[in-house]
Amino acid sequence: MKKLLFLLFALLASMIGIYPLLYFVVDMSNQGLLGRKPPELFQNYLWHFLFYTHIALGGIALLTGWSQFSLKLRQNRMNLHRNLGKIYVISVLLSGIAGLYIALFATGGIVSILGFASLAVLWLFTTFNAYTSIQKKKIVFHQQWMIRSYALTFAAVTLRIWLPLFTEGLGMGFIEAYVIIAWLCWVPNLLLAEWWIRRSSIA
Repeated sequence: MKKLLFLLFALLASMIGIYPLLYFVVDMSNQGLLGRKPPELFQNYLWHFLFYTHIALGGIALLTGWSQFSLKLRQNRMNLHRNLGKIYVISVLLSGIAGLYIALFATGGIVSILGFASLAVLWLFTTFNAYTSIQKKKIVFHQQWMIRSYALTFAAVTLRIWLPLFTEGLGMGFIEAYVIIAWLCWVPNLLLAEWWIRRSSIA
């Protein structure tokens, strides 16, 4: 069961991690989340650049981060584990800063803005602590902060799970659903991470 859950976890992370490639090969301006943005926002070149920075590097964080939880990788390929970790930290740093800016333009107003801005700040904070902990050789703290960090990275996945459930399953309007999911995509993830830390052997 654990292997199946880890496989599902890795599969979802990989699928959503690759998804941003679509934005670079297909015109997505009238589709998905971008289809809800006001046309004048696309004339904001800083927003445009940081949006693509956020999704591209966020995708890389998703793709590299899940492997950090593989015990076999840590035991047998420590150099690879470290290099992937460095890529993850750099990706989160740049994607998180970009995400904090684009959160100011989140669909749904102040509640959505606060939700996604809080996510960006905590994402940067947890990842910074994970990095500084390993620099100080505090392995247990590093593991705990990495769990929190990746729980927030995984918000990209849970957002795409919750959104169709609310809009298609519950028949809720997009804006109404999006305001809720701006918080729902990451708060339960972080709570689950804290529960996992407390019940696991590394707590």
